[in-house]
Amino acid sequence: MALLLLGVLLWSATHLIRGVAPGGREALIARFGEGPYKGLFSLALIASVVLMVTGWRSATPTVVYYLPLWGQSVALVLMFVALVLFAASGVPTNLKRYLRHPQLTGVAVWALAHLLANGDQRSVVLFGGIGLWALLEMPLISRREGEWKKPSPLPWSAELKPLVGGVVAYIVLLLLHPYLFGVTPL
Repeated sequence: MALLLLGVLLWSATHLIRGVAPGGREALIARFGEGPYKGLFSLALIASVVLMVTGWRSATPTVVYYLPLWGQSVALVLMFVALVLFAASGVPTNLKRYLRHPQLTGVAVWALAHLLANGDQRSVVLFGGIGLWALLEMPLISRREGEWKKPSPLPWSAELKPLVGGVVAYIVLLLLHPYLFGVTPL
């Protein structure tokens, strides 16, 4: 469990540094250079993922709470929403007129979905930790970027790309989830 927790903390700390210590990134770039900084940042993220995967696999699942009967069904719907939000972050869409941080909102929804479908200790650490990071990151980014300038309205067809991307990702994850993560979501 320690490796899993360390991975979640490293992931969070690596991402939160700009919001918590506004001049920290610039100071590190000034000291080491932009290339080495980006390399260290990437290595920290890779290390955090390796720690989370290794920690997850080595942790014994211990029940923390019992799942609601509707939890898995709601989780399946929330996962679709999370994937559409994640896809919407990379393309122009009207959704960005209502959500300043669609990708981080998608991560928070992903975390909630998994907490509704998994009530064990390692799930609480992983999904709860990453969900908490996403929720903390949003106001920090908003503070750093200043006033939100909402994008201009787009035609409704702009919503097709994230919707199709979400559908494709959803189907692929449903099919590959048992092979990648050892658990079928259905």
